[in-house]
Amino acid sequence: MRFVWAVVAFVLAAVMIGAGIAQRTIFQGPKTETLQLEVEEEAPYTLIDGAVLTRTAGAQTLRAQADGTIFVAYGRTADLTAWLSDTEYNAITTGDEGATVTTFVEPEAVVVEEPATEETPATEETPAPDASTEEVVTEDVVRSPVGSDLWLDEFQQDDLLVAPLQLPETMSVLVASDGIEPAPSQLSVSWPIQNSTPWAGPLIVLGSVVMAIGVFLYFLGIRHVRRSRGPRRKGLPMPVTEPIDLAVEGEDKGVISSGTPTRRSISGRRSFVVLPVVAVSALLITGCTADSWPELGPTPTPTPTQTIIIPEDQQQPAVTEAQAERIITRVADTVAEADAALDADLAATRIEGSVLEERKTNYRLRAAIADYAAPAAIPTKPLEIVLPQAYDGWPRIIMVVDGAEDAPSIMYLTQADPWSEYKLTYLSRLQASTPMPDLAPAWIGAPRVAPDSPFLVMAPDQVAAAYADVLTLGAESPFIDDFDEASDLYRLSVWADREKRLAEFNQTAVTTGTLTFAAAAGTQEPLALATMQNGAIIAVSLTESDTVKPTQAEAVIKVDGNPTVKTLSGVDQSASGFTTIFGDQLFFYIPAQGSSDKIRLLGYSSSILDAQVIK
Repeated sequence: MRFVWAVVAFVLAAVMIGAGIAQRTIFQGPKTETLQLEVEEEAPYTLIDGAVLTRTAGAQTLRAQADGTIFVAYGRTADLTAWLSDTEYNAITTGDEGATVTTFVEPEAVVVEEPATEETPATEETPAPDASTEEVVTEDVVRSPVGSDLWLDEFQQDDLLVAPLQLPETMSVLVASDGIEPAPSQLSVSWPIQNSTPWAGPLIVLGSVVMAIGVFLYFLGIRHVRRSRGPRRKGLPMPVTEPIDLAVEGEDKGVISSGTPTRRSISGRRSFVVLPVVAVSALLITGCTADSWPELGPTPTPTPTQTIIIPEDQQQPAVTEAQAERIITRVADTVAEADAALDADLAATRIEGSVLEERKTNYRLRAAIADYAAPAAIPTKPLEIVLPQAYDGWPRIIMVVDGAEDAPSIMYLTQADPWSEYKLTYLSRLQASTPMPDLAPAWIGAPRVAPDSPFLVMAPDQVAAAYADVLTLGAESPFIDDFDEASDLYRLSVWADREKRLAEFNQTAVTTGTLTFAAAAGTQEPLALATMQNGAIIAVSLTESDTVKPTQAEAVIKVDGNPTVKTLSGVDQSASGFTTIFGDQLFFYIPAQGSSDKIRLLGYSSSILDAQVIK
């Protein structure tokens, strides 16, 4: 009976193991689904819409093949279409029934209306311009797609490019060669097929266990048969066994053993049979992957997070955190190269406004004064705060704060249009004692606050003039109570420096000259992003001036001991005096209208811009 059960176990084990292996081989089916993308018209770019990439669930793998270099980038669909709006390209989208549709898109013609002349003045009754009064501009735009700040990521490879992606429907993929040659036409997208076999592993393991049981029953049956041999029929008398003489040589020598096998010989034969069974089972088990087993663990419980209510009409954030880090790195690298070469034109490709003016002045001074200090490098990652503007159009702004432990920097960067790179527009050092207001996370972004917004305790376009009045008049300024004095270290340092310089000047020149100070709002546009409490973080520019004039006709103002003013003004003395101009970049937090809080200074920076002879 033991042999019967052993055979049953062997058969059952073979069925279970075979079924498990079959699930992982012949019955498993294909592991990926591939979609070939057809492109008939030649164009420098091909746009693969997010609907095509997400038609099948799972991560996407894009394959592009062509002679030469292949370029692939992905980003928000709205950003990519805006970047392609002035050139021709192939757009691959999905049709009504889910089939892919390729459309050749031409750039929109720009209509330029001829100006009115004296003979044909433009009036309200003037009819719409016809073909004779308009010009259609259809020049081909050639630009390289490499390195644009709009891309969330990009890839480049020769001949064959395989890009693993995991994009939502709101993102698309741009495929090109170099922006001039036609884009690759051999394109395909593949997705993994979820064909897991959760019972393959258990079947193989259980089959191995049943096989081991069958082997055990088989040996029990053999053992039982050997022990249950009954009395044998008595045969003829056997000759008495003689002892063997070991000294005998040749054919007469022999070994006869009528005893039972030793334990050592039995165990050796058993190990020979059992060892292959265990080895085969181990090999079968190790060949099973994670998708060969059922998920028996508990369902993970999501971690509760802070609830943030997003307005229904709020648009997408301009950049992601990784994108912002890459942009800041590119800005820092370009500016570092410009600082080393004293190249203001190169610096202007990545900075503007007060930041650029400070750099230009520094380059002039360093070219003339050997030991003049270079400007501080643009801080890069890690970034502690990234607050992009939630806006689909242009211009766009983003605010970042680096994670430096000692005097971190706060920056505003702007992008004028889809084809421009982000430029650093405002840069200041944060005050260590001033806390930042609560801000929205980077994946939500914040709306831009209008310069004349009435929803703040002070409109952003009035802050610079009000603060300049405080710096000039001090306690006599009507705006002195609008700003928080306890957190304003810059105001105190400016006043202390002016008092010190005025005291030193009066010691030697009180009877021959005057030293006056003034401050005014800068010409740069203020930038502001909303906070979580309906307030705003704004950046403004100021100009401070120190004016030295002689009070006697025969007196002159000499600056031969001041190489900075001498270099910028071009002279070492003047009978009319000198004006030295400084540029300030200030970041404020403005509370919402109705709040009892005051305007709080967050960060500041100041540097010399120019020195001029009074005319």
